[in-house]
This record gives sequence, C-alpha cells and structure tokens, in this order.
Amino acid sequence: MTDVVDADELMRRMQRARARAEQEARAGGGRGSGGLGEDEAAVRAVAYEVVVRVLDEILTPGARDARGARG
Repeated sequence: MTDVVDADELMRRMQRARARAEQEARAGGGRGSGGLGEDEAAVRAVAYEVVVRVLDEILTPGARDARGARG
C-alpha cells in the first residue's frame, strides 16, 4: 500500500474492513473457502470475530464496555 490517504479515507477503509470481517464471522469463516474442515472454519470464524472486536475498539473506543459487551 503506497497510497497516501487522509484520515477520512483511513476511517472509511477500517469501517469497510470491519463490515467485511463481521460478514465473514457470521458466515462461519468458511464461505467460499474451498471445502474447509469444520475445525478450520471454526478457527476462522473466531479470528474474524476478534478482528471485529479490535476494529470496534479502534473506531469507537470504549463503546463495547459501555454496552456491557465485555469479553
């Protein structure tokens, strides 16, 4: 990634990444993955859930704690 981006574009990119990770987590992490085993699909789903939580904290610091969704 060699593009120089402003803060608004960076925020949009992180929001798109969060939306995609949330979509993949809901799909079980295995959609379109070419026949993953059940264990690997579960690991991917958890990984996407973690990405969503991290991006939530970056985009809206403290919001999860305020909603009582500690974790």
